[in-house]
Amino acid sequence: MLARKNKIMEKLPQRKPNRLEYYDYSSCGVYFITICVKGKSCIFWENPTTIKIGDRIIFTEYGIVADKAINNIRKHYKNIKVDNYVIMPNHIHLLLSICGDECGRAMLAPTISTVIMQLKGYITKKVGFPIWQKSFHDRIIRSKAEYLKIWEYIENNPVNWQNDCFFVNNDR
Repeated sequence: MLARKNKIMEKLPQRKPNRLEYYDYSSCGVYFITICVKGKSCIFWENPTTIKIGDRIIFTEYGIVADKAINNIRKHYKNIKVDNYVIMPNHIHLLLSICGDECGRAMLAPTISTVIMQLKGYITKKVGFPIWQKSFHDRIIRSKAEYLKIWEYIENNPVNWQNDCFFVNNDR
């Protein structure tokens, strides 16, 4: 019976690991995080349509909860800094830094997974129902050029909403 089950399991597609193997996600560094809403539901913006440069994004009550939660990360984790972020209609991008002490040594730090799990949990509790896809996407930033490219991507993401891989046209 067990051998039959193992053969069936071997035929199933293997899920790609979400995290870099053997990497310490509590070490000093910068991380680009994307958290997605379940089913690509556009719940964070009042009008998730095309945004033009200079337009003001108006958050829904869920977007306001998410914004407050992100801005409170530093209050709960002294060595985690939100360098930049954007709340899109159905996902959130974060540029997070884990900082060291004055000598550059890593302080006792939660992992990125812990920070994101607690952020998602807080927002879910405040919203009153589960909204998130399982897990999150991450990228370890390895250079100043990559950091600046992602910073610019976050800044320009709202005006490029229609070209975003997470774009959903709710007007149809």
